[in-house]
Amino acid sequence: MTIETLVVWIVVGGIAGLVADWLVPRISLGLVEAIVVGILGGILGGWLFGALGVSVGGGLAGTILVAIIGAVLLLLVVRAISRMPRRV
Repeated sequence: MTIETLVVWIVVGGIAGLVADWLVPRISLGLVEAIVVGILGGILGGWLFGALGVSVGGGLAGTILVAIIGAVLLLLVVRAISRMPRRV
């Protein structure tokens, strides 16, 4: 992995994480958390779109869109899990 690839992952992850944080209510992320959620969302979204055979096109815009959708799904799952009653 080159330094350019790492920078692109961080930038795309940051954009996706911040947009997902804005779209999902009752979740508030810091910048580092948003980048991590965005990167994980990109992985999740890429896997999900590949499994479903869906293509949004190539390029940076398509990559960001897939990462945003994956990050939103990830935040929704986290929010649902955090609202579950805890068993003792």
